[in-house]
Amino acid sequence: MYRNFLKPLFDYTFSFLLILILSPLFLLIILLLYFFNQRNVFFFQSRPGKNERIFQIIKFKTMTDEKDMHGNLLPDEKRLTKMGSFVRKTSLDELPQLFNVLKGDMSFIGPRPLLVSYLKLYNEEQKRRHNIKPGITGWAQINGRNAITWQQKFIFDVYYVDHMSLALDLKIFFLTIKKVIKSEGINTEGKATTESFKGNDNE
Repeated sequence: MYRNFLKPLFDYTFSFLLILILSPLFLLIILLLYFFNQRNVFFFQSRPGKNERIFQIIKFKTMTDEKDMHGNLLPDEKRLTKMGSFVRKTSLDELPQLFNVLKGDMSFIGPRPLLVSYLKLYNEEQKRRHNIKPGITGWAQINGRNAITWQQKFIFDVYYVDHMSLALDLKIFFLTIKKVIKSEGINTEGKATTESFKGNDNE
């Protein structure tokens, strides 16, 4: 009952209420990013959701689109602005995903939606992370987030698929708040952003 009825109901209700309540904060971040990020405010990208259905995720953009003389994007650490770094550190960049939750593409809690290009790299066990909706936060995020290996993330993701419950979701919710306040596990050590998943043979 929780998985198929209560959880979707909670997602829809609370995403709608939070969008209304946080609308002044949304407006403030939009204005700040407009001026500090060279008018780049939103980031859209295709991500696989439940049953690998592709949807467009929306986040606040934390990097510019600056390129070198050859037309290639500069390294992440050179495109990450000070305002973008603050938004990322405080996890405010994830707020627009409330609209993904409201639309039904995502849940508040579930495996994080990763890149479409990763789909062909998963083994059969790892693919099970797509048996449910992806989430804004999840079991892997409160167990290390980007400071753990890809293999560890996928183990946590599949664990959540098999053990989803109201009690586990409440635990993840409150531990996520703790992680955000302490700014733990934002990036891979020594990197401005997370290392890409290159497949199980390269781990």
